[in-house]
Amino acid sequence: MLTSAALVAVVAFVSPLAVRMLRLPVPDVVLQILLGVLIGPQVLGWASVDGPVRVLSLVGLSFLLFLAGLELEPKTLRGRPVRLAAVGFVLSFGLALALGQVLGVVGLVRSPVLVAVIVSATALGIVLPILKDAGRLEAPLGQIVVAGASIAEVVPVVLLSLLFSEHAGGIVSQLTLFGAFVALVGVAAIVFVGLDRWTWVRRTLVALQGTTAEIRVRAAVALLMTFAAVAAAFGLEAILGAFLAGATVAFLDHDDHADHEQFRPKLQAVGFGALIPYFFVATGMSLDVQSLVDNPSTLARVPVFLAAILVARAVPALVYRRQLGSTRDSVAAGLFQATTLSIPVVGGLIGMRLGLIRPENYVALVTAGLVSVVVFPPLGLLLARPRPHDRHAPERPGAVALQEETP
Repeated sequence: MLTSAALVAVVAFVSPLAVRMLRLPVPDVVLQILLGVLIGPQVLGWASVDGPVRVLSLVGLSFLLFLAGLELEPKTLRGRPVRLAAVGFVLSFGLALALGQVLGVVGLVRSPVLVAVIVSATALGIVLPILKDAGRLEAPLGQIVVAGASIAEVVPVVLLSLLFSEHAGGIVSQLTLFGAFVALVGVAAIVFVGLDRWTWVRRTLVALQGTTAEIRVRAAVALLMTFAAVAAAFGLEAILGAFLAGATVAFLDHDDHADHEQFRPKLQAVGFGALIPYFFVATGMSLDVQSLVDNPSTLARVPVFLAAILVARAVPALVYRRQLGSTRDSVAAGLFQATTLSIPVVGGLIGMRLGLIRPENYVALVTAGLVSVVVFPPLGLLLARPRPHDRHAPERPGAVALQEETP
C-alpha cells in the first residue's frame, strides 16, 4: 500500500544529492519530475499515483502555493519597480492572449485563454533563490524581476480560480464569490493582527514555538488548510486559498521578529523537505512521456509552447531598459521572467480535468516548462553578470534607493 509513497520519498532524498554530487546543471525540481517519469508506469513501473501518493501530492501542491504566497514581500510590491512590472505583465498577457488565439486557430489548443494564463506565468519560487545565490537579488535587476515574478504568479493563480474552477458558474458570480473570499481573508488578517498585539497571546506563542508543539507552524498549516477548504467551498480553486494563506502570513509576519526568526525556515523545511517533492515526483509519474516518443507531433509542440512562453514573458521586459540602464540587463530580466514550471503543471492539470487541454498538449507544456527552467536562468545569469564598466557592478549602500528615485 505504501510502496509507491516510499519510493517517492527515496527519489526526493536522492535528487538533490545527485544534482550536487554530479554537478548537474538543473534545479532539484526538474530532476524530481524526471525521476518520477523513470520510476512511474511509463518506464520502470516501480510506482504509481495510488491513494497515498495522490493525497500527499495534493497536500504538497497546496504547500507549494502556500510558500509561493509566502515569498511575497510588501517592500517588493510598491515603488517604480512594481509599476514597471505591472506594465510589463499587462503587455505580457496581451501577447499571451494573441499567441493563444493563433495556437487556437491552427488547432493546437482548445482554450486560448487558458494557454494565455499558463504562458504568462513566472516561477517565483525558482527565480528567487537563483538571484539570491548569484548576489543579484538586491540589485535593480533583481528587484524588478522579483516584482514581475510576484505579479506573474499572483494573477495566473487568481485567473485560474476565477475562469477555470471545476465548480465555476458565470463570471459575475465567480467575481462575487472571489470578492467575498478576499474579504474573509482580510477579516482573518485583521483578527490575527489584533490577537498578536495581546501580550498574553504573544507570550504564549513564544513559550510554545520552541517546544514539540511548534505552535506557529501548526497555526500556519491550519490557516493553509482552512483557506484552501473555504476557497473550495466558495466554488474557487483550493490553490487560491493556499496561495492567499501564504500571502497573509507574509504580510503579517516579518523576518525582523527576533522572537520567531526560525519560523519561515521551519515552514520551508516542512514544505520542501517533506511534502512538495510528492507533487513534483507524482507529476513525473503521471506524465504520458511515451507520447513524446510515439507521436512526433507531440514532441514538435514543445518548442512551440517554449517559444510562446519566451515571447510572452521576455519581450515585454524591454520596457525595463530605462530602469536597468542596458538592453542586456533587460534581456536577462526577460529570460528570468520566462522561467516557469508550477503554473504549467497546475494549470495543465486543471485544463485536463475540464477537458480543455489534451493529454499530449499537457505533456508538451510541462516539458516546455522544464526546458525553460534548465535553459533560461543560466542564460539570464550570464547576461546579468556584473561587468567592470557596469555602474551596477559594485552594489553600494543606497544604490538601489538612488535608482528608484530616477525619473
